[in-house]
Amino acid sequence: MSDQTARPHRRDRTHWLYLAVVVAVVAGVLAGWLAPGFGKSVGELGTMFVNLIKMMISPVIFCTIVLGIGSVRAASRVGKVGGLAIGYFLVMSTIALAIGLVVGNLLEPGTGLNIASHASDAAKYAKQAEGAGGTWHFLESIIPTSLLSSLTAGSVLQTLFVALLVGFGIQAMGTTGEPILHAVGLIQKLVFRILTMILWLAPIGAFGAIANVVASTGLEAVKQLALLMVAFYLTCVVFVFGVLGVLMRAASGVSIFKLVRYLAREYLLIVSTSSSESALPRLIAKMEHLGVERGTVGIVVPTGYSFNLDGTAIYLTMATLFIADAMGKPLTWTEQLGLLLFMIVASKGAAGVTGAGLATLAGGLQSHRPELLDGVGLIVGIDRFMSEARAVTNFSGNAVATVLVGTWTRTIDPERVRAVLDRELPFDETTMVDTHPTDSPEEKKDLVPA
Repeated sequence: MSDQTARPHRRDRTHWLYLAVVVAVVAGVLAGWLAPGFGKSVGELGTMFVNLIKMMISPVIFCTIVLGIGSVRAASRVGKVGGLAIGYFLVMSTIALAIGLVVGNLLEPGTGLNIASHASDAAKYAKQAEGAGGTWHFLESIIPTSLLSSLTAGSVLQTLFVALLVGFGIQAMGTTGEPILHAVGLIQKLVFRILTMILWLAPIGAFGAIANVVASTGLEAVKQLALLMVAFYLTCVVFVFGVLGVLMRAASGVSIFKLVRYLAREYLLIVSTSSSESALPRLIAKMEHLGVERGTVGIVVPTGYSFNLDGTAIYLTMATLFIADAMGKPLTWTEQLGLLLFMIVASKGAAGVTGAGLATLAGGLQSHRPELLDGVGLIVGIDRFMSEARAVTNFSGNAVATVLVGTWTRTIDPERVRAVLDRELPFDETTMVDTHPTDSPEEKKDLVPA
């Protein structure tokens, strides 16, 4: 009883943490605007915080996938969940791509804009794009040089690949692999604990990042691209609430508004860091708490972070059309489809990484329309602001995908979903790791093939 009475006080501490993030963001805007020199000098604080988060991503993904696959007894069950997830990701990416194309062609925000004075940064991103490679280079990059290098190289796809091998290996071992699975579970708890400590630095990181962006671009620079930013944000809102929300309501009977409220703190964290990866561990924990089985969460969420790039698809579409129109060299429909499909493939594994969208944009332009590469410099000033909506949309897509795949594979508890979203079963913010009995006798029976 005493333990239950103590929990609300500890949850209150995390509540103050996220209020501190809001204050830090506002203070960062003021600092960057009123004292640009100081704003630029503290920019490294934001970079250091994001680097701390990125440092933990590979261990989080590895543990999650190994536990998700290794704990499922039937390999066909994993294949069903994974197959549905990949198919869903491809369909939704195509829809996001089409929406971006339609909005970009209707608004034509770059038409009549002179960007000659904004092309100075293009060479920097052209150099980054040289190593972008094609489809074969992308496939080759999935295979790491060693098992351990997949956890240290910072490649999400390499971590996914090795985690799948380890997960299926443990699954094939049967009961012999249970001690290994238990050890990985303990490591996962350690990783989440470290993440919890790092997140207490979020206000400092948010202050430095926002102050640096405002000091570097200035309010005037943001105003020049207001149409593109507003159009992009509105497109993301329509996609999340209009497309994803309607689909989830029809398929699962879940309200997108309640799900967004449930994930409110994660959205705040993403906005402060412009990276959806900063909220990945919390999304995994919250989806399990929501009532989705661990096996489904362990497959859908990490895979979605590499393949479910709805926000990135919209961003690449609209940014490309904007640059082409601004330079007076609009793309034909054939060129639009070819170029943007290449970008979707090239961006796999880069979801949530701050700046990855800009590098992918430069790589795609250099591969298909090199003469448009000079226009990338125009996007640099507002990419950080656009990356926030991009990351939030990617995150929303993965949350909805987890609910949908759970519904289609019957690995979700509808009654628990209702109770959690109605705030009858609050998420335990003290540990960030869900502690509800995921290994109940009923669940174990459900995991055994008939």
